[in-house]
Amino acid sequence: MPVKIRLQRHGKKGKPYYWIVAADSRSKRDGKYLEKLGSYNPNVNPPIIELDIDGSVKWLQNGAQPTHTARNILSYKGAMLKHHLLGGVAKGALTLEEAETKLAAWLEEKTSKIDSKISSLEKEEANKKAKELEAEKLVNKARVEAQVAAAEEAPAEEAVAEEAVAEEAPAEEAVAEEAPAEEAPAEEAPAEEAPAEEAPAEEAPAEEAPAEEAPAEEAPAEEAPAEEAPKDDK
Repeated sequence: MPVKIRLQRHGKKGKPYYWIVAADSRSKRDGKYLEKLGSYNPNVNPPIIELDIDGSVKWLQNGAQPTHTARNILSYKGAMLKHHLLGGVAKGALTLEEAETKLAAWLEEKTSKIDSKISSLEKEEANKKAKELEAEKLVNKARVEAQVAAAEEAPAEEAVAEEAVAEEAPAEEAVAEEAPAEEAPAEEAPAEEAPAEEAPAEEAPAEEAPAEEAPAEEAPAEEAPAEEAPKDDK
């Protein structure tokens, strides 16, 4: 049965998380596996890798073939080196103690490199945060200075506006004092029109004319005694 050491995908979308497994090459990528050998988290820098080195070497000795990515992970953790050294021990090229010594030295050097990389990354992150903080301080300082400048300019502008109003006020008062003298003839105009308003008073006698004709209608009543005068002579 052909066996492969490969990655089995887990995790959510956008943040994958992998298991390192030994599985039948005919099975699906995320399907059934023979043994879980470790895990690989690429979402951080440096990536987090947990690996069973002895179990991986055992599968390699039994003929399991790692995929390209799995081979890089096994090499990064020293599993491929240990497999190579054990092959030399099997051939008699070196002893088991020498192989373990070489592997320990290599792992120590690899660990120091990893620690150095982690410290450099942390230093870069700290410098980046410090620069961002400094830039933010400069922006806040500029904002405060702009506010102070605006607050200082506001009283000066108000003083200029008050002076302008004070200068315009006497001119407006002078115009107001001259306005009545110019309008005086306009106020006397109604006095000239007064005779025109008395015209209706002259027409009033025309309306009372019928009242003067009333005595003319009573004239026959006064002539009645004149008819009785002949009776007194008899």
